[in-house]
Amino acid sequence: MKRLLILAAAALIFAGCYNDKYDKLYPTTTGSADPCDTANATVSYAATISGIMSAKCATTGCHDAGTNGGGYTLSTYTGVRNAAIVTNRLLGAIQHVTGYSQMPQGQAKLPACEIAQITKWVNQGAPNN
Repeated sequence: MKRLLILAAAALIFAGCYNDKYDKLYPTTTGSADPCDTANATVSYAATISGIMSAKCATTGCHDAGTNGGGYTLSTYTGVRNAAIVTNRLLGAIQHVTGYSQMPQGQAKLPACEIAQITKWVNQGAPNN
């Protein structure tokens, strides 16, 4: 009986030692990269930046075409590129750098992932891709 208990305990201990890598058990979609891994992920205006701007910046009463807040319309590529490259204000504003109007105004910073994506796109020359 004692021997049976020892064998049962050993079986439970060894069964609890199962170890696999999370990414092997739960793989991401084939070919997709972590969008926040800006060193490896592709960041484009059409697939990434446009969506962030539409959801967070070019909203009614802010930087939409009707309001043109601060002289910036961020609902078009040209408007976003102007803020990013021509006037060089976009990154300072979203990073809450001293001397820049903190955007979104009166709110917390954008998520770090979105700031990293926008920064990568701007550092690539803000291409219309």
